[in-house]
Amino acid sequence: MTIALDTRSSIREHPPEDADQHWIAVCSLHALHPERGVAAILDGTQIALFRLRDEQVFAVQQADPYSGSQVMSRGLVGSRGGRVTVASPMFKQVFDLETGECLDTVGKDPRTLTTHPVRIDHGTVLVDMSRRIAGGAR
Repeated sequence: MTIALDTRSSIREHPPEDADQHWIAVCSLHALHPERGVAAILDGTQIALFRLRDEQVFAVQQADPYSGSQVMSRGLVGSRGGRVTVASPMFKQVFDLETGECLDTVGKDPRTLTTHPVRIDHGTVLVDMSRRIAGGAR
């Protein structure tokens, strides 16, 4: 499933504490199936969303950092040393979903996934698209 929202021309009002953030309502939490990825296009940027069984949701860039293909939502969710991960479907690198750090480079130079903060508001998944740098925190 892919969710496409073209919000590039929309104007959003933010409470003062959100002045530097750009939260976009993506979908209902229950539209996301546990441990399966979903692609979304927000502000012209493709992201991959992952919902865990404990209701946590993570958002990362959809582009695989090694191949450039828009496939991360098809990756396999897992864990390594207590960290929630996604394995790229292309070359099988494993990334920490929270930090974007590559935990298994499969013999290549380390690269990082861009992460986006996520929050759930009354059952709606919101993603902050204001930060678009690699290795962001949640």
